Amino acid sequence: MRIRIVDAFTDRPFAGNPAGVLLLDSGAFPDDIWLQRVAAEVNLSETAFAHPLPPGGDADWALRWFTPAVEVDMCGHATLATAHVLHSTGRTTGPVRFAARSGILGATAHADGTLTLDFPTSALIPVRIPDQISAALGAEPVSVHDTSEHLGDLLVELADERTVRSLAPDVASLAALSRRGIIVTAAAEEPGRGYDFVSRNFFPGVGINEDPVTGSAHTALAPFWSAKLGRTELTGLQASARTGLVHTSLRGERTLLTGRAVTVIDGELLISP
Repeated sequence: MRIRIVDAFTDRPFAGNPAGVLLLDSGAFPDDIWLQRVAAEVNLSETAFAHPLPPGGDADWALRWFTPAVEVDMCGHATLATAHVLHSTGRTTGPVRFAARSGILGATAHADGTLTLDFPTSALIPVRIPDQISAALGAEPVSVHDTSEHLGDLLVELADERTVRSLAPDVASLAALSRRGIIVTAAAEEPGRGYDFVSRNFFPGVGINEDPVTGSAHTALAPFWSAKLGRTELTGLQASARTGLVHTSLRGERTLLTGRAVTVIDGELLISP
């Protein structure tokens, strides 16, 4: 069984967010325990498993994502990585539809090498700033929003880009504040540098202290910053150590996420289900 490691939301290796990708030949997923053990062995923020579906249905592939600790409802970078593998290996040549926990997700490859994901837009609900969050982050929030059920995050606006970049949070304390984790964000200090806002993402609730580049978080960041900046087309920089760019296009109930991906490892998984 082929297993690949793909760096997503980047055009160069060793940047962006690495994801494991396994394309299964069977028409069903192996046992959940086996899937979780493979994800733990790969030990990246997400490993994607996909198998083909019969033609004529609502989707072409079934798709699931596992962190080293749990299965998640929605993952952007591992979906981008899966679409990249499907196109780079010739398994598909046109748009791909994935059936996932979060509904039908689309992926389209473009002639310039980019890929665009079609994801549901996350609903944002303003909430009272939790008492513990300032101490846990080491910074004072400007605003806090709850995100939709598929994310389970708190989106926390901070004063400026410098504050986001310099955070050194107490991730153990953050784990008690939301189901998955915390998205912190601020407007770009210099929008002319190629991005409109920055973010960092801490998900201790699913075993990820800091995620390098989080596509799914941009389904919440896109409507948040589109409302503030008055534009539906934006670019987000995730200011992790690896960094990555996510281009967003808000289309009402759907958000388009565009980026690039690079395969860095192509190997063989020797343990069968």
